[in-house]
Amino acid sequence: MDIDGDTEASSRRVQVRFITKLEAPLKVPTTSIAVPSNLTRFGLSTIVNNLLEARNPDWEAEPFDFLIDGELVRMSLEQFLLAKGITAEKILEIEYIKAVAPRKEEDPSPHNDWVSAVDGSSPGYILTGCYDHLGRVWKASGVCTRILDGHSDAVTSVSTITPEGAKSVTVATGSKDRTVRLWKFDAEEPVNHPLKIRAFKILRGHKASVQSVAAHVSGKMVCSGSWDCTINLWQTNSLVMEGDLVSTKKRKVNDQVDESQLEGEALSTLVGHTQCVSSVVWPEPESIYSASWDHSIRRWDAETGKDLSDIFCGKVLNCLDVGGEGSALIAAGGSDPVLRIWDPRKPGTSAPVFQFASHASWISACKWHEKSWFHLLSASYDGKLMLWDLRTAWPLSIIESHNGKVLCADWWKGDSVVSGGDDSNLCISSAIYV
Repeated sequence: MDIDGDTEASSRRVQVRFITKLEAPLKVPTTSIAVPSNLTRFGLSTIVNNLLEARNPDWEAEPFDFLIDGELVRMSLEQFLLAKGITAEKILEIEYIKAVAPRKEEDPSPHNDWVSAVDGSSPGYILTGCYDHLGRVWKASGVCTRILDGHSDAVTSVSTITPEGAKSVTVATGSKDRTVRLWKFDAEEPVNHPLKIRAFKILRGHKASVQSVAAHVSGKMVCSGSWDCTINLWQTNSLVMEGDLVSTKKRKVNDQVDESQLEGEALSTLVGHTQCVSSVVWPEPESIYSASWDHSIRRWDAETGKDLSDIFCGKVLNCLDVGGEGSALIAAGGSDPVLRIWDPRKPGTSAPVFQFASHASWISACKWHEKSWFHLLSASYDGKLMLWDLRTAWPLSIIESHNGKVLCADWWKGDSVVSGGDDSNLCISSAIYV
């Protein structure tokens, strides 16, 4: 097989056998073949596509990635074998997988100001928060179905808090106006134009901007992190059971609703951070995790409010997520270009187990893929989103859909990345195989 490469390098060949866990028609023959040792993953991908096309003339080329001994190949075969001390004398087994990269960019969904928050946790819609004081619900690219109207300053965080199986959707928003607001709507109700809705409950108690909100898995509680250095816990279930306090079916002609709004106070406050609490997540019922500008990541007992463990990284932190293997790895990013990952199950957890340093500016968001131990995304003020696999130090894919800083990002439907930026756009990068 004639593959590109200079004559000298191409004369050195390696016997390889391609294997895969992918289903037919993505399987190639398992017989060994000789390939040039200077091939990178792009050349290897060409070979696999040629082998697939030989079996199926209608085959359309597909990008692949390659693993040797469980590690992704990000250099030439020869360099990889030298770096890992693997002999080329025996047949080398190379596993191929579908490349983790977007195959489609949807048209941007414009907003009136910076898109500062996004939540893709529900497959039926995307939530966004904007500096124009509004939250929005999007069914698809360019299709806005609800406008969450009520905040008096920028919306900095959005989160779906509805437990699975609930008939109506409940969401929470946090804002620079120091409040958390709860909203309800029927995501399945067909609408011909965006409907304005008002929050059914306003949660007051923070003394500064609310930076992040997260929900208990049951949907009965939410927590919020603030510039006032505290984390507040709020109850939601008592009011959810009182019926539709704000119904989009009871609207006035002038787009106003006249139902009363209820206000709530915090059930408890978690105190310990000394600077802005920039991010909170509530991945398991008993534990809340927080990141702060005081350089620390903390795990809290949600019931007692006790600070259970601290990790200090020496940098201001902007974002935090918990996932990966055993849903136990902590990813965080902040005031340098490095995405850091800790495994708190290992002794000496102050040192990250992974550090990814391909961004060129502060990291604004990071998010684990819900169904993969290996994959996560990051967003940065450098205008780029990067998709990562723990099995290699290089990004799998770099997404440059924004014209300016990327302020927020999330996975959507398991195969798409949604993001917002200071270009006032919601962008959707889709058809990502994970």
